[in-house]
Amino acid sequence: MHTERKIIHIDMDAFYASVEQRDHPELRGKPIAVGHAEKRGVVAAASYEARKFGVRSAMSSQKAKKLCPQLIFVEGRMEVYKSVSAQIHEIFHDYTDLIEPISLDEAFLDVTENKKGIPLAVDIAKEIKLRIRQELHLVASAGVSYNKFLAKIASDYRKPDGLCTIHPDQADEFIRRLPIESFWGVGPITAKKMHTLGIYNGETLRKCSLEMLQRQFGKNGLIYFNFARGMDDRPVEAVRIRKSIGCEHTLEKDLSAEMSLIIELYHVARELTDRLKAKDFKGNTLTLKVKFDDFSQITRSVSVERPLQRLDDILPLAKRLLKGVDYSLHPIRLLGLSVSNPKEEHELANAASSTPIQLKLEFKENYI
Repeated sequence: MHTERKIIHIDMDAFYASVEQRDHPELRGKPIAVGHAEKRGVVAAASYEARKFGVRSAMSSQKAKKLCPQLIFVEGRMEVYKSVSAQIHEIFHDYTDLIEPISLDEAFLDVTENKKGIPLAVDIAKEIKLRIRQELHLVASAGVSYNKFLAKIASDYRKPDGLCTIHPDQADEFIRRLPIESFWGVGPITAKKMHTLGIYNGETLRKCSLEMLQRQFGKNGLIYFNFARGMDDRPVEAVRIRKSIGCEHTLEKDLSAEMSLIIELYHVARELTDRLKAKDFKGNTLTLKVKFDDFSQITRSVSVERPLQRLDDILPLAKRLLKGVDYSLHPIRLLGLSVSNPKEEHELANAASSTPIQLKLEFKENYI
């Protein structure tokens, strides 16, 4: 008998900042930011006390301090965060080995068949949240549903310390009312474009034809079309294939001189090649990320037949991509490079795209 999936998405609340507040009692209840406080610094994470003032991750430290003058900056401790993340995963493994980590602070769990034989996924999510609180003194939010898209949306729905279940019977109505900005994969630029097309929520998205969405958004058009109908057949991948490696440098000062930027680009490319060799990773697509002085950013990509791992291959492509960027009006604040699209993944994607996949939308009682 076919059993429909039961997916949980666990998202640690303000993870880095919460670990710092846990380990340093004097910081509890205070607005803190993990990151560098100096002029060129960036906020890596913000506590909920800081978020009330509008402080967010990836924000410049200077802007964060203007929004919250009493903000306390704490240097990050990545090894500690990795260790705590491993402890969280030990809890996950008590219930299932089908765990797909997204980052140190979030993961998908497939508990359709779980080690404890607990029939309802929401009860597993409650147990995991409780154990994280009692054993690690941290707070997590959880989302429960029949696929990854809805489980992810559900975990964000009632943060912090949230628990939200989207049952198959409720999915259509939930998606219909969901703002388009809340859809997975829809960032500010895509949301703005959707608004110009009259798409503001799941209901207006569902009225769009597949042809129109693919014309406007390329291959993502099919994803948006399926999401609007509650369809997402991606499995929880217990072993994730590394899809990209990258690095980025925030410059000491904003630059607009071509020669200076090429020198900086060389240093980024050199660090990237060191990382690629260390991980023995080869990809066929190089992406340049540029952040300007007004914090707007763009990316430019190029794909080639040969695998990219050597500086002599990467640097000329990076220079070519930079030549296509107009920084005459806005100097550049940050440069980043990444290599992606490994050949094996490309071949797997092609094989998968030639196989028709059907998503069965019939569910049993007490599914979740």
